[in-house]
Amino acid sequence: MHDGEQAASELLRGQLERVTYVNRENGYSVYRVRVRGEVDTIVAVGYCAEHLQGEEIELSGKWTVHPKFGIQFQFSLCRQVLPSSVEGIRRYMGSGLLRGVGPAMAERIIDMFGESSLEILDKTPDELLKVKGIGGKTLDSIKQSWESQRSISSIMYFLQNNGISPAFAAKIFRTYGAASIEVVRDNPYKLADDIFGIGFLTADKVASQMNIARDSPMRLDAGVKYALGELTGEGHVYAPRELLAERAGELLGVPSDMADSAIGRAVGEQALVIASAASADKEIEAVYLPIYHVFETSIAKMLTRLLKSSPEEELLNGYGGIDADNASRWVQDIMRVTLAENQLSALHLALKSKVLIITGGPGTGKTTLIKAIIGILGERGIKIELAAPTGRAAKRMTEATGKDAVTLHRLLESNGHNFGRNEDSPLECGLLIVDEASMIDVQLMYYLLRAIPPKAHLIFVGDTHQLPSVGPGNVLGDLISSGMIPVAELNVIFRQARDSGIIVNAHRVNDGLMPREAAGTSGNNLRDFYFIEQDDPFRCVEIIITLIKERIPKRFGLDSTEDIQVITPMHKGALGASNLNSVLQRELNIGAGNSITVGSRIFKTGDKVMQIKNSYDKGIYNGDIGLIRGVDANAGLVTVRFDENEVCYEREELDELVHAYAVSIHKSQGSEYPAVIIPVHTQHYVLLQRNLLYTGITRAKELVVLVGTKRALSIAVKNDKTRRRYTNLGSMIKAFAVH
Repeated sequence: MHDGEQAASELLRGQLERVTYVNRENGYSVYRVRVRGEVDTIVAVGYCAEHLQGEEIELSGKWTVHPKFGIQFQFSLCRQVLPSSVEGIRRYMGSGLLRGVGPAMAERIIDMFGESSLEILDKTPDELLKVKGIGGKTLDSIKQSWESQRSISSIMYFLQNNGISPAFAAKIFRTYGAASIEVVRDNPYKLADDIFGIGFLTADKVASQMNIARDSPMRLDAGVKYALGELTGEGHVYAPRELLAERAGELLGVPSDMADSAIGRAVGEQALVIASAASADKEIEAVYLPIYHVFETSIAKMLTRLLKSSPEEELLNGYGGIDADNASRWVQDIMRVTLAENQLSALHLALKSKVLIITGGPGTGKTTLIKAIIGILGERGIKIELAAPTGRAAKRMTEATGKDAVTLHRLLESNGHNFGRNEDSPLECGLLIVDEASMIDVQLMYYLLRAIPPKAHLIFVGDTHQLPSVGPGNVLGDLISSGMIPVAELNVIFRQARDSGIIVNAHRVNDGLMPREAAGTSGNNLRDFYFIEQDDPFRCVEIIITLIKERIPKRFGLDSTEDIQVITPMHKGALGASNLNSVLQRELNIGAGNSITVGSRIFKTGDKVMQIKNSYDKGIYNGDIGLIRGVDANAGLVTVRFDENEVCYEREELDELVHAYAVSIHKSQGSEYPAVIIPVHTQHYVLLQRNLLYTGITRAKELVVLVGTKRALSIAVKNDKTRRRYTNLGSMIKAFAVH
């Protein structure tokens, strides 16, 4: 019937023969439709409100060719139309659409009213009482279901005519029901607050189509909140009022004083909070989204309360009055662990501090110190919990210490909506040690501290030179800058670590020095740190492909997909994660396995993928990397293996996955890979920062290869001016602690 994809939009009308598939969450549907004048049914796919078999529908869209399922009609608009023929009315009324009307009853209605049956139903439904078997109760059911169907159809038509996609229209109808039109007309910006996936920009387009003025208070108020949300997305906990007004004004295309007035209105309505904050030695007005003000103030109060708890309230006074010198000797004699001078000092501090921060770069003995603390206190029968922000970091902690560690979300018994552990049901431990603490944002810290019992001790372990958390805040840095929490800094590289080019060069970068291409040898006499110079970004891509497919597997015996990870500063450009994933999927996964297409992405059996949001039901978290083990395109199912766990995804859940042949350096935090390849090129100029490069290098266990230019490398090494985050936690802790 059709031999290829047509770009022009077409209008089809026909009978809905079969509903093959419907996603109740987003409205994605697969229909079999008998188009007027055609013998065979067609496959129609798209997003719409639910329709029933037997309905007459009108579709607007275009023909496409699916690589597996062949010719389909992809519709952008689907609406119910009333059939006009007696046969069409018979099928429609007998389809189950109307409660109380089956095929036999539909036949009796049509026998009495013929082609006027639907007109009677719409305009004078009480006439149906003349039909045998229809009483008052049945008539009420018929009326209600008819009105509901007409309402759904008109709502969907209204929403789609106002620039709302069919997928979002279905979500809006599920949220607001019969009130959908009224809600959107009254305030289209409410969509951004209530409907996941609809942001301010989408709502603003809808408002524009509805001729809402650019300087409408409704638009300005929504724009200010959106601008502040964007700033928190960049890592800030609050925004200086002046900066927020400027940012919102640019976004909205209005003067900043008009945006500032909107800030004032939002504060008056308690949609925003203004507090005083210190910035550059002066007090400024800090504007918060209310929840982030709660997070910061509560963290400061809870930490201060923990720090000030008296010895009588502690589980054991200084862990049972353990003598630090005796404990040190016990570690060295019984555990056969030799501690350096700064490790001994840190151990003594750990045995007497209620809250402690242990910092240090790779090779400085953080793990050895943690094992010593666990050994001493475990010997005294104190219950110890180990945790980290990500699954991979928790797994590394388990391997390093020999004691089980879990993610903070699992420790706090999160179900995705709330946490089972809190002040009413605190953790049952005497000591909690949290690794990779630089990754903790203000939200997670808030929920963690709520679950710490007053008698427990708390140790944070982290590297302050790594990137801060992906979420808002600079928690570890703020805790240290408050000056209220003891800090044990490990800064001496151990002799065995000095044999690692990875560790030595990581410290050189952190000290502002260029890395040496080979600073030493690994245990098998192979160098573990390389720099390959290449100015052409497309040649860099070719080099990366050759490294992964041939050179590294051949020389180091590592698997191209599972052991080698490309991590890059950016998403865009030839050396960005997006292009590298596309290229590497093509080069590394060339088998003819099953595949499934989601938007512009194709997931194939054997693909390397990453989870990009926490999935508490599946036990898989943001940043976890796995391999696709199976694809059932007909059922819309994808099976992914994460370490020892196999997880099944339905089609509508696949937006939680991205390809992971290349990942951003931010996404690599908390993970460790046998081999890491990092493109360092001036294409990434705006993100050439010391802590970014340092974080990337420290993700590798056995091998680092930098590919790019010495100029870009030099820029990154010299640039230690990390983007400032607007936070007030350090000042708050200090203020609460001294009062």
